[in-house]
Amino acid sequence: MIQTPSSDLSGLSGRRCLVLGGGGFIGARICEALCNAGASVEAFGRRWSGPGLLDPRVTFTQGLFDDALAVAKAVRGQQIVIHLLGGSIPESSNLDPLSDLKANVGLTLTLLDICHREGVRKIIFASSGGTVYGIPARAPIPETASTDPISAYGISKLACEKYFGLFGHLYGLDYQVLRLANPYGPTQSPKKKQGVVAAMLHRALTQGKIEIWGDGSTVRDFIHIDDVVSAFLTVMEYSGPERVMNVGSGVGLSIREVATDVIDALGVPVKIVFMPGQQSDVPVNVLDINRIIGATGWSPRRSWKDGLRATADVFQRTLNDQH
Repeated sequence: MIQTPSSDLSGLSGRRCLVLGGGGFIGARICEALCNAGASVEAFGRRWSGPGLLDPRVTFTQGLFDDALAVAKAVRGQQIVIHLLGGSIPESSNLDPLSDLKANVGLTLTLLDICHREGVRKIIFASSGGTVYGIPARAPIPETASTDPISAYGISKLACEKYFGLFGHLYGLDYQVLRLANPYGPTQSPKKKQGVVAAMLHRALTQGKIEIWGDGSTVRDFIHIDDVVSAFLTVMEYSGPERVMNVGSGVGLSIREVATDVIDALGVPVKIVFMPGQQSDVPVNVLDINRIIGATGWSPRRSWKDGLRATADVFQRTLNDQH
């Protein structure tokens, strides 16, 4: 069950909300939280990504992002649109930057045009705080830092942000960009290459080992899914001047520390295996979250150790139930 955000969400009651990518890890949890806040919720995507994620109060439409007619039909009549769709990850994006550009930037432009024509009240975009900044000069990284991505994925996310700004300037389209750190939580799929925590938990429980890419010194910012969802719902009612906000814990953990904490949370013997590093990895990425705290009053509420322990418990129970 999603924890209710600390801010007042009474304004969301009765709102018509569309979550693009509503079948995924983040999307399904946002849908549930919106329903709890009294909103009328529709989800659009390829499929629901896992068992138990479908909230019966949500209307789900199966469709592809590159089907403009299907997207337009889903957007019609909606007041708030949350855009979580994306067709790649940092590593794969560099193998075919042109396809990444078309799948992310091109289709997002089509979506923006649809939202403008359909009179959408507000659109919220999930950008990537982990990739748009590139290799930072300092950490934690504020929103005012240079943006020099080292992956096509990060470049695409940044380009999408700029087009949101353009539509805001040209047509007055209300939008919010959230640059997310590394979300984790109990319903995250271990098969997706972006879910470090989920992948470690799954491998530890099923294979007795954890794989670390590189020497484990890479530092990342991990944020529990409840806090990510809370941030999305909070900015739906935000009407201030800050259009781009970091969403993270503001605390950095090395991948080696994450692996050690995962083993401690599970309480089982696990071997750590080191793999070759990846070129798309920046050495340090920790987000400065003072802007969103000051503008909205939102702040992360789940501590790393508490969130990890709760996530590990769910992974262990799920695995036991399967056997």
